[in-house]
Amino acid sequence: MNWLNSEAFTLFGQRIIWSDMAGNILGLITLALGWRRSLWTWPVQFLSGLVLFAAFYGHLTGSAGKQAVVMAVALYGWWQWQRDKGRSADGHIAPRFATWRERAAMLGAAAAGTVAVALLFTAYPSLSWDPWPDAYIFVGTVVAMYAQAKGMVEFWIAWLLVDLVGVPLNFANGYAFSGFVYVIYGALVLWGMRDWWLRSRRGPQPVLEGAPA
Repeated sequence: MNWLNSEAFTLFGQRIIWSDMAGNILGLITLALGWRRSLWTWPVQFLSGLVLFAAFYGHLTGSAGKQAVVMAVALYGWWQWQRDKGRSADGHIAPRFATWRERAAMLGAAAAGTVAVALLFTAYPSLSWDPWPDAYIFVGTVVAMYAQAKGMVEFWIAWLLVDLVGVPLNFANGYAFSGFVYVIYGALVLWGMRDWWLRSRRGPQPVLEGAPA
């Protein structure tokens, strides 16, 4: 799999490697499919993680481990959307806003997770090139994917917060294609958030487990 880490071309003086390009193109497709609330968003997300896992495995164990977690969450998202399929009139997942309890839980998990992962990366420098921002992006990505699996509009906001750190970090560390892709992510996230926001306001709201009838 060494070819995945070889240079594909140069863009604006930045080296673009095959794995960075392929993984992030698949990531863009994943986000577009998520906007459309397509079940295929999860297999494509899994494939994106698999490409990056193959590229990192053997020399960047920390990065490979992060992609393994992303693939596991993608499988969870597939299972969750399969289970909730048909809860809206068009046969797709029905977007909803998270409850205040769910928001608090996700914020707490993101904060605690970022600290824990950053301390792990700091203790084992080989796992990350920049522990705190890297931990923030990794944990934020997992939280965003979890919220997406639950059909929460807030998952778009989580992606925006990840982008705010992801863009400069990727450019600073030589992953130019990832940096460019994160800029496009920002535009897609804004459009997707608007679409999910409007859909969450239409028709009957999905019934939450444990909610009063």
